[in-house]
Amino acid sequence: MRKRVTVFDTTLRDGEQAPGIALNPDQKLRIALQLELLGVDVVEAGFPVSSEGDFEAVRRIARQLEKPVVAAMARTSPADVDGAWAAIKDANRPRFHIFLATSQLHMEHKLRMSEEEVLTAVKTGVGHAREYTEDVEYTAEDATRSDPDFLMRVLTTAVDAGATTVNVPDTVGYATPNDYGALVRRVVAEVKGDNEAVTVSTHCHNDLGLAVANSLAAVEAGAGQVEATINGIGERAGNASLEELVMALKVRSDVFGVDTGLDTTKLFETSQMVSQETGFPVQYNKAVVGRNAFAHESGIHQHGVLRNRSTYEIMDPASVGHSGKSIVMGKHSGRAALKHSLASMGVDLTPTAFEKAFLNMKKAADLQGEVSETQLKGIVDDVVTGMEMFEGVAESFR
Repeated sequence: MRKRVTVFDTTLRDGEQAPGIALNPDQKLRIALQLELLGVDVVEAGFPVSSEGDFEAVRRIARQLEKPVVAAMARTSPADVDGAWAAIKDANRPRFHIFLATSQLHMEHKLRMSEEEVLTAVKTGVGHAREYTEDVEYTAEDATRSDPDFLMRVLTTAVDAGATTVNVPDTVGYATPNDYGALVRRVVAEVKGDNEAVTVSTHCHNDLGLAVANSLAAVEAGAGQVEATINGIGERAGNASLEELVMALKVRSDVFGVDTGLDTTKLFETSQMVSQETGFPVQYNKAVVGRNAFAHESGIHQHGVLRNRSTYEIMDPASVGHSGKSIVMGKHSGRAALKHSLASMGVDLTPTAFEKAFLNMKKAADLQGEVSETQLKGIVDDVVTGMEMFEGVAESFR
């Protein structure tokens, strides 16, 4: 039986922190319900003490979601913990997500705390959260720039205080797959050890474009939870993209040997919904859910796909709920693609008419790029009409 990796979605917390996004409680609830349909294990609903609106959103989500764990972020202070609990206490499966930075840079310049003060705060905060519920996650913010020995002390302190999940975030996207995998492997060995009640989690940012790669390296190193956002939205360059991460684990199950339990056929609709609610467009070439993710314009590629889709597609578009057009007519398209497109429109041309249509399609594509089905129909009509006129004139001279 394959190992099950927990999928922790933080679209509604870290994702919403992207500059320009401000979701109201109704929007957050709609997205949360969609995430439940998608099958994520944990929905991080927000940071309740950050605003009245966020508190209300977290409370509504906690009351309405049935299956997922509902997590709320909190600092280590008693006020934060109490405020978070007030928002999630009605959830079927509530979780605290306690965080405190552990890098020297953050401790000195942001927190103004010593190592011992951080250790005490973590012990106190996690311990207080544990008084409310057994499901407590601790995040060592800026873990990848922390002193590794000190990081192990902090994470061990959190586990001793009652944390059941310890998160090793690459908060500023600084890590590379090799060094991040090594760090997570050390946490698994020294902090988790043989304690099956403890889960090691990963949370990666995309400042160097390595968030998904780093998360996958962490899974290989023994991480039992991955944290990500729909469409990869979030602070600065965003977070690990949930759809990319989940499909990488699925398509390359031969490498990773784990399952997620998500209904991947709902990835595309979830991506579109989050894009609509946040106002953040999905880039055309976005892996898995982008408009062009399964589109082919090159004649060589089109010919291969028409013979056998697996020549150029490693995923079935239906496996992620993608229903976009796969054959796109453009200046690189060949005759096989045009014949396929015309056949799908119910058009059957003579060889001479087909060649004329092909040349006219190329001319249009040189000017505008993609040639739509409507424009292709116009090209065919012009060719047929022109040939009929020519034949009429030729007949009159006979």
